[in-house]
Amino acid sequence: MSDEIAENGTANGDVPEIELIIKASTIDGRRKGACLFCQEYFMDLYLLAELKTISLKVTTVDMQKPPPDFRTNFEATHPPILIDNGLAILENEKIERHIMKSVPGGHNLFVQDKEVASLIENLYSKLKLVLVRKDEQKSAALRAHLGRIDALLERRGTRFLTGDTMCCFDCELMPRLQHIRVAGKYFVDFEIPTSFRALWRYMYHMYQLDAFTQSCPADQDIINHYKLQQALKMKKHEELETPTFTTSIPVDVNDVSATE
Repeated sequence: MSDEIAENGTANGDVPEIELIIKASTIDGRRKGACLFCQEYFMDLYLLAELKTISLKVTTVDMQKPPPDFRTNFEATHPPILIDNGLAILENEKIERHIMKSVPGGHNLFVQDKEVASLIENLYSKLKLVLVRKDEQKSAALRAHLGRIDALLERRGTRFLTGDTMCCFDCELMPRLQHIRVAGKYFVDFEIPTSFRALWRYMYHMYQLDAFTQSCPADQDIINHYKLQQALKMKKHEELETPTFTTSIPVDVNDVSATE
């Protein structure tokens, strides 16, 4: 197990320390892996650590070779796992509920917005269909779904999904958008259209935030995540590659900024 501390918030006892155990890279077993739920909760907690309502400790665990103490404590449970004052929360829905109800400041992240909730709910399943079927019909369905998100952002004119501050929906959507960018491009040459300017503006703002960049897995880990799902073998040279992170946007940054 390797530790990575988000140095926001203090460790002097004034605020509680929350530990989040996440899956490690399936390539090197040390850096952050490409688990969407792990990144989502990492982002939630990182935002709270920035507000100094908690101190955050993030631990990566290699699930291909989990250490004995992990097996002893959690048996076959897979991360994410949240530990709060010795209490381990093991299921995604329970982790979300715990952050909302029991972690200081957490309730502020969880806003009610039925339109946004329904809009982002099935986005990931459309990506999975694109990667499995590899046909234009599925790609068109994913593109159309992204177009609806673009239209919502354009209509609302806000920096983030529900306003000018981040909420739980942003922590859910942005990791999925990153998987769409990286895995979609790699496996089926899928790209988010440059005409979705509001969506690119949104992603541009997210790329500026530590909560995203500190929690984001490398491109290689996102790609290998889906290679494993498709039972494709990793090439030896991929283990030696320097990790890369796709955070560029294919539209003019000044133009994007000017539309705020």
